Amino acid sequence: MAAEGTVQRVEVSTTPQHVYDVALDLEAYPEWAGGVKSVVITGEDEHGRPATVDFVIDAMIKELSYTLRYDYDYDNGFAWAAVPNEDIKALEGRYEFNEQEDGTTEVVYALKVEPGFSVPGFLRRQAEKQIVGTALRGLKKRAEESA
Repeated sequence: MAAEGTVQRVEVSTTPQHVYDVALDLEAYPEWAGGVKSVVITGEDEHGRPATVDFVIDAMIKELSYTLRYDYDYDNGFAWAAVPNEDIKALEGRYEFNEQEDGTTEVVYALKVEPGFSVPGFLRRQAEKQIVGTALRGLKKRAEESA
């Protein structure tokens, strides 16, 4: 993940496995993840996890469609990267779920987005921060309410 992306953390009052399961329930994102309009899993890996997924999001200035490819080669989380298209030049993200001594989970979300259209750097960074913050708040709420 490039240093110029956005990284934020939140503590969630449940186990890392439960938060992981909530985060991986991609088809439920429109219910709790701000701006996500639709999610369609188009391919799975050998373990039945989402491998390629089509998203449509409301990005305020326009509706964006993109496909993410997921990578599970991590001990405590998973990552994704977009297939470049006219809306998204590059998009890379990663969730980490770190167990804390008190049984809670520290969730780390890193995201870097390069839109396929002109956006001043400051606005792009602000949008990344808003996306990450909204996602973490939604994930925390969803995981704690379903624990």
